[in-house]
Amino acid sequence: MPSLTIENYVKTIYEICSRQQDNPAATGQLAKALGVLPGTVTSMMKTLSASELVSYQPYEGVKLTPSGNALALRVLRRHRLIELFLVRTLELSWSEVHEEAENMEHAVSDLLVDRIEAFLGYPDFDPHGDPIPKADGTVLVSTGASLDAVKAGAAVKVVRVLDQSSGFLKELTEKGVEIGTTLEVLSVEANQLRLSVGTDPGFNLPIDLARLILVK
Repeated sequence: MPSLTIENYVKTIYEICSRQQDNPAATGQLAKALGVLPGTVTSMMKTLSASELVSYQPYEGVKLTPSGNALALRVLRRHRLIELFLVRTLELSWSEVHEEAENMEHAVSDLLVDRIEAFLGYPDFDPHGDPIPKADGTVLVSTGASLDAVKAGAAVKVVRVLDQSSGFLKELTEKGVEIGTTLEVLSVEANQLRLSVGTDPGFNLPIDLARLILVK
């Protein structure tokens, strides 16, 4: 069975590559995402490469092999179904479930995950708008434009958030923003957007945070 560390690495590689048009994940990106030193990542890449889970070229980056991709989807399937289960059954907020799922995803069996999926009615997306991989390894293509690319005067619906840190999600909640929320773009400036939810007077959102929100 793959170790917790291996599962975390392949999951992170998958997430990084999927957000940059399937281009290889850089060592620095992995080190930042996993909170480890670049040298630690380089050492782990050799281990994963020997296990035929990744294709790694120094200075060029790393991509998952078919075996690595299958493992990453299994981990993401567990993680995202656990998140949704915690939201729907225990009524945890979307800002609380990510860390809980990080701890639980390595301990649950595929049988239990299948039962959770059936209990939830075979959902397609988790509480953050991320697509939930199916048992056969298929996964829906998530669509949506980055909020920072929307022009002033447009009304859009939030469909996904790319940063699932507790602080960022709590900030969105305080502003009345969640998956499905309709936002009106009041104005667009060089470093921020002015947004409105419903009839509220509006709030400012920095461009770097707007890039982490996908809308339709």
